Amino acid sequence: MTVDRRRVVLGRIAGLYGVRGWVRVYSETEPRQGILNYSPWLIGPGETVWRVLEGRLHGKGVVARLEGCDDRDQAARLLGLEISVWREQLPPPAPDEFYWIDLEGLAVVTQRGDELGQVARLFATGANDVLVVAGERERLIPFVWERVILEVDFAQRLIRVDWDPEF
Repeated sequence: MTVDRRRVVLGRIAGLYGVRGWVRVYSETEPRQGILNYSPWLIGPGETVWRVLEGRLHGKGVVARLEGCDDRDQAARLLGLEISVWREQLPPPAPDEFYWIDLEGLAVVTQRGDELGQVARLFATGANDVLVVAGERERLIPFVWERVILEVDFAQRLIRVDWDPEF
């Protein structure tokens, strides 16, 4: 069994809470406090792990206490840093659901077989998620099942789309 060492960003350290090393967390998980279910955290660009000792909802955000972060000065060094976990820490997605990181790097082809490029990244809009496809030029393709996204095939490492290659 191979270990998946890709990092998935779940949030960032957004502020300080109290004087005993607690931090305010901006969470990108749904629900917001779901970030507390993933421990250890990788905070910042290195591979240093921080175990979550406790945490809770606080107002519109989340606060957490990390092992080894015992005072406000230690917590201040973490301000603004991303919180990520290893991909292997995430539960398997439900059928027809995907983690964005699993789609990144997949080839995108039209139903006629025209190669459009590879998924560089994704972003959310109010209406739907959008694939950013890097090829001979960048394309923004809405991630709308059956209308645009026809198939996601991880074995073949491709996404088949109903998309005009001229668009």
